[in-house]
Amino acid sequence: MTDEKILARITASAPRRLLGVGALVFLGALLIYMAFAAPPSLVWQLFLLALGAGALVLAALMRQATALELELTETELRDTSGAVLARIDDVVRVDRGAFAMKPSNGFTLTTNRPQAGCWRPGLWWRLGRRVAVGGVTSGAQTRPVADVIAAMIARRQAD
Repeated sequence: MTDEKILARITASAPRRLLGVGALVFLGALLIYMAFAAPPSLVWQLFLLALGAGALVLAALMRQATALELELTETELRDTSGAVLARIDDVVRVDRGAFAMKPSNGFTLTTNRPQAGCWRPGLWWRLGRRVAVGGVTSGAQTRPVADVIAAMIARRQAD
C-alpha cells in the first residue's frame, strides 16, 4: 500500500454485520441440529451436516471480511488488507440505480478489462469486468464513494 491521500472510507455497519453473521451462525446451527434430531436417512444427514458446516464457515469468512474497511484514493479502490478492488483508470461505469445488479446499499463498477475473481462476503466481490461493493455497509458511506468515482470518470473523459 502507498501513502496516498484517502478520499473516503467504507466500513461495515455494526448492526448489519451482527445480523448477517448471526443469521449464518443460526442457519448453520439449525441445520446441524436437524441432522442429528430427526435424520430421514444417512444421505440426508450428511447433506444437512455439510450445509450446516458450510454456513458456519461462511459466517467466519463474513466476520473476517467485514472487519476490513474500503479506502478510495485518487488511483484505486482498495481494502485495508491491501487488495485492490479496481484501479480508477480501469473503471468505465458506476451503477447504483434501483434496478442495477448490486449488493444491498452498494454500487457496481464496470472495468475496461476482466480481473481475477475475488469475494469478501458482506463487503465486496469481483468477477470478470464487474466489481460490486456493499452488503453490510452503510448507504450513507457507499453513495458518496460511488459519486466521487463517477466524478473522477467524468473528469477523465472530459480531458
